Amino acid sequence: MLVNSQRRPIAVDLFAGAGGMSLGFERAGFDVLAAVEVDPIHCATYQYNFPVGKVICQDASQIKATDIRRLSPLNNQPVDVVFGGPPCQGLSLMGKRDLDDPRNSLLQHFIRLVIELETNFFVLENVPGLIIGKCSQLLQEMIEQLAQNGYKVRENFQTINACNYGVPQKRERLFLMGCKKNLPLPEYPSPLADQPKVNDAIADLPSVTDYPILWQRDSAIVEYGKASPYSAQLRGLLTVEDDYSYKRLYDKSLLTSSLLTKHSATCQERFALTLPGKVEPISRFYKLSPEGLCNTLRAGTNSDRGSYTSPRPIHPWEARCITVREAARLHSYPDWFRFHVTKWHGFRQVGNSVPPRLAQAIAREIMVTLQIQPRQSLAVYSLGEPKLLTLNPTQATQYYRKDL
Repeated sequence: MLVNSQRRPIAVDLFAGAGGMSLGFERAGFDVLAAVEVDPIHCATYQYNFPVGKVICQDASQIKATDIRRLSPLNNQPVDVVFGGPPCQGLSLMGKRDLDDPRNSLLQHFIRLVIELETNFFVLENVPGLIIGKCSQLLQEMIEQLAQNGYKVRENFQTINACNYGVPQKRERLFLMGCKKNLPLPEYPSPLADQPKVNDAIADLPSVTDYPILWQRDSAIVEYGKASPYSAQLRGLLTVEDDYSYKRLYDKSLLTSSLLTKHSATCQERFALTLPGKVEPISRFYKLSPEGLCNTLRAGTNSDRGSYTSPRPIHPWEARCITVREAARLHSYPDWFRFHVTKWHGFRQVGNSVPPRLAQAIAREIMVTLQIQPRQSLAVYSLGEPKLLTLNPTQATQYYRKDL
C-alpha cells in the first residue's frame, strides 16, 4: 500500500552527464541532492537545468562519499537511492569489447560509492554487453562485492527498450537493481500501452530553415504547429498526472538547441532521394520514418578519442540532419531542458543520456517499493544562467575548479 508522504525521497546521481536519469527520478518524486560528473561541459548543462541539488565536477573514481556529502545539500541525510550509468564503451557490443579498458573500472567505483553512501537502493544502467560472454565475469564480481557488504541484486537481469516506456526511440539498455538485504527488491517496470512515434515527437516543430537566425545561434522565437499529446506534454501545454518534477520558468515561444547544419547541395539531394526508414548509402545515415521509431541516438567519442560525431538521423521530410532539439524530443526531454549551444556537445549530451521517461519508469518502481505516494510540488524555479551553456572546455574547467 502506498502511503502519502510530505517527504521526497533522496537520490544521488553518479556519472550524471547532462542529467537524463536525474530528470527521470525527479519526475518520479525524488530529490536528487547530489550529482557527480567529471566533464565540466556536462556539469554546466546540469547546473543550468537543475536548481535543486548540486552538481559536483569531479572524477567518480577519485571522490569519496564524505566528499559528496560535504559538497552538496546531502550532508548527513540518509540516501534512499543511488543511480548512474558508468561509461560503457569497453563493454559495448558496437565496438571492440575490452575487459581491460580502464573505463570498465568505473563500474567498481559505482559499487564502492553505493556501499560508502549506505544507500537503501541502487540502480545501475549500462549496455546489454555487460551480461554477455567474458563481461559477465565482471558483473558477477560486482554482485559478490555487494553481497559481502550487505546488499542483494535482482538477478533476473533485464534489458529494457525505451520505446516500451513512452520514448519514440529504439534504445536497449541493461538495468541492474538492488537494495540492502533487509529490504524488498524493486520490480522491473511493465511496458506501457502508449508508444509515441517520430511524427508525434517533432511534427509540431517549425521548419528551422524558415528562421535564418538559427545559422548563427541555437534559439529563436518561433510559431509552433499543432501538438500531439506527446509533444504537448514536452511543451508544457498539458498537465501530466505522474510528473512530480519541479516546475521551471521558461519562454514557451522560444525554440532552443536548434542550430542549423550546412549540407552541400549534393548531400541534400541524396537525403531527399532516400526513402523514410532506409539508410542513405553514402553517408550511412538513417532517414526517420514519420510513423516509425527513431534509431538509437549515439554520442560519438570524447576529445581524447578523436571527437568523432556519431551519425545523426536524416529528418523525415526535410533534406537535412535533425537538430539537437529534435533529438531531445525523440529522447523524451521537455522543451525547457536546454543543452550546450554547440551541436557537437549538444548531441553528445543527448546521446550519452538515459531518456528521462525510461528513467522515470525505473524510479517509479523504487518509489513503489518505498511505499511512498509522491505529491506534486507547488515550487517553481528559474533555470540557470544561459552563459553556462556557452562555456568552452577551458572556461568550464576554470569555472568548476572550486570543486577540485
